[in-house]
Amino acid sequence: MFDLRPVFYVIGILVTILGATMLLPMLVDIAEGRGEWTVFAQSSIVTMFCGGLIALACANAVQERLSIQQTFLLTTGVWVALPIFGAIPFAMGATEARFVDAFFEAMSGMTTTGSTVFTGLETLPKGILLWRGLLQWLGGIGIIVVAMVFLPELRVGGMQVFRSEAFDTMGKILPRATEIASSISTIYVTITMACAVSYLMCGMNAFDASVHALSTVSTGGFSNYDASFGTFSGPAEYVASVFMILAALPFVRYVQMVNGNQRAIFRDSQVKTFLMIITVLVLVTVFVLLRVFPHHPEQAFREALFNITSIISGTGYASVDYMTWGPFLIALFFFIGLIGGCAGSTACSVKVFRYQLLFASIGVQLRKIRAPHGIFTPRYEGRVVGEDVLSSVISFFVFFVVTLGILSVALGMTGLDFVTAISGAATALGNIGPGLGDRIGPSGNFQGLNDTAKWILIFAMLLGRLELLSVYAILTVRFWRA
Repeated sequence: MFDLRPVFYVIGILVTILGATMLLPMLVDIAEGRGEWTVFAQSSIVTMFCGGLIALACANAVQERLSIQQTFLLTTGVWVALPIFGAIPFAMGATEARFVDAFFEAMSGMTTTGSTVFTGLETLPKGILLWRGLLQWLGGIGIIVVAMVFLPELRVGGMQVFRSEAFDTMGKILPRATEIASSISTIYVTITMACAVSYLMCGMNAFDASVHALSTVSTGGFSNYDASFGTFSGPAEYVASVFMILAALPFVRYVQMVNGNQRAIFRDSQVKTFLMIITVLVLVTVFVLLRVFPHHPEQAFREALFNITSIISGTGYASVDYMTWGPFLIALFFFIGLIGGCAGSTACSVKVFRYQLLFASIGVQLRKIRAPHGIFTPRYEGRVVGEDVLSSVISFFVFFVVTLGILSVALGMTGLDFVTAISGAATALGNIGPGLGDRIGPSGNFQGLNDTAKWILIFAMLLGRLELLSVYAILTVRFWRA
């Protein structure tokens, strides 16, 4: 049996940091004067005490290198432990949420899914609203580090193609995580601050601008209003679209740009493909809106750009109820959510690079059919793609489709209708946010679902955020025998 103490040490440290973060919404509640600050004070004490106790108990086992098994457990354990403690303010605070609802909201926040079970958001204390935004913001920067450090090392879903993209410290998991996190943090904070200032310039008040900046840059999608981004219109939608796109691009390219390689982001095939997909989808949506629905050209472009960008990046904001846009666009919105942004970003779902590798592999197979004796090799950005990468990508697609089917059937067995079940499974597995239909669509939320459905969706959100295979691996008997 491998040593679990190094894993719990890191988890304990991160839980302690989460507890310290709870002091921020406590200060906001004190300033608001509603008497809700004690909820975060108590939650912070409990969280820091538990996290500190775990870290101290395992401090004698700290090591520089983690084994593969320990790394798998760490990536999954962090995304289970943090939502558990992150749910405490929801259970104790003004929402008075049951554990399943509090855990659902916290898991949705940490995985930057953006699905919510809360209504009457406008009436909640500002501390709770800020905490929802902070959970997403922390989850956003966390998944960047995971995608750049842990998943390439674990060879999950083809991510090993990026092993040499960031920092040449292979195998030294903890130092590498620290190095990358420190390099990214400044960029992440800078983009967030720029987003908040831009929202202020669009007319938002300071609090709304701050919280929406947190959930925009994390591509999370939590809003302070039941109407989501529909509360705002005009320039704010353009600002949100720009920052959602920036957040969905690989952050390692920003690091390279800061270090002098100004063309890094423009040479990335992922970036070019992602922007091209958005452009095509927006043009198609604008065309349909102008032909079928009474839209002004500027309104059609603005709503198409905002909502397409929101769904494909996995942010999950909605400025309008696009369920009224007709069956073609409804179906389009379902499928674009399964595309996702770029690897190494805060965006979610399948990711653009996997489609690129899949189509490159299909192209090679088609050429082999035409010329059986020819030698063809798939390439990605000019580099030959190894069989292990292609196998990992194809395995990911198979697991994704099979898991989506199983989750849809499971949700259907809880009594949900077909549209709600399949879109709920897709939005949770893809960490997208709203589903389709009247219940969980852009004008609804997940509050009315039964507890069994909520637990299924919680598990789906965890699976999707950690690229499926890293969670499935620890559920096998062989993993624990290693």
